[in-house]
Amino acid sequence: MQMPTIVANSKKKIVIPFLMGPTASGKTALSVELSKDLNAEIISVDSALIYRGMDIGTGKPSQHEQATVPHHLIDIRNPTEAYSAAEFCQDVTPLLDAIIGRGKLPLLVGGTMLYFKALQAGLSPLPPANPALRKQLEEKALEIGWAAMHVQLQELDKSTADKIHPNDPQRIQRALEVILLTGKPFSELKNHKMPLSYPILPIALFAADRSLLHERIKVRFEQMISDGFIAEVEGLLQRYDLHPTMPAMRAVGYRQIIEYLRGTINYNDMIEQALGATRQLAKRQETWLRKWPALHRFDMVDNKKRDSIMKLIHHSIACS
Repeated sequence: MQMPTIVANSKKKIVIPFLMGPTASGKTALSVELSKDLNAEIISVDSALIYRGMDIGTGKPSQHEQATVPHHLIDIRNPTEAYSAAEFCQDVTPLLDAIIGRGKLPLLVGGTMLYFKALQAGLSPLPPANPALRKQLEEKALEIGWAAMHVQLQELDKSTADKIHPNDPQRIQRALEVILLTGKPFSELKNHKMPLSYPILPIALFAADRSLLHERIKVRFEQMISDGFIAEVEGLLQRYDLHPTMPAMRAVGYRQIIEYLRGTINYNDMIEQALGATRQLAKRQETWLRKWPALHRFDMVDNKKRDSIMKLIHHSIACS
């Protein structure tokens, strides 16, 4: 099947495929296969793959896969650094233009639904992260606790605070940061959204049999352990001053292994807690996807899904 010509600088002629799905559904391998036939470059939509040194536990595409098909937004931050959905959107826009300018198709692949949603619905032009201010907020939180920081947010921006759990330090910190940087409530700025200028084609892999997905999660995690996941985390702890509130440590598996290495939990509890966290992640991802409008769903174990998705993408681009 011949790929329709990508016309550079013609946004009306480009449809951007989003390949989404829960963790362990097979997105990475499928995206590489599709990219070969589509003359595509992959843009990672994954909040964990951005971190250097976090390879095994994130299921990062192998060096061979990255050499076979160009990948973007992988290994762009150290584990001690933050990266927001707004920064992701800012990074994606020039990448889309550049890839299309090369006559190729951008294929966005991953499981961070917030990033996909930010592109689809748009984000406000919020200020970038301010490391100095974030450090001040973290120090204040260590002094009075995040629950008290949430109370302060309630006083400054009740609308935003009501949507954030008191035990969600990352979002509390960001909301306070925006208020202090702009002098305006986060909720007020969020009302001015800038959606992606290209039309999108939302595609998702799903598990018709939930137990099969859970088995995949278990087998994959066991393979990660066998491949040296624990040693990877030991190396990260030697290189960086990591603590549980850092965004990088929200990646499933890493926090549990750190607790195991520090003697807080035993090996078996680490395994069970990591598997439980991964299953919960998959459930949250599926919840996001169930709400996605006009979503094209494909069973992750359907042997014909690659050909079906190829036909869908070809048809969508040809008709755009």
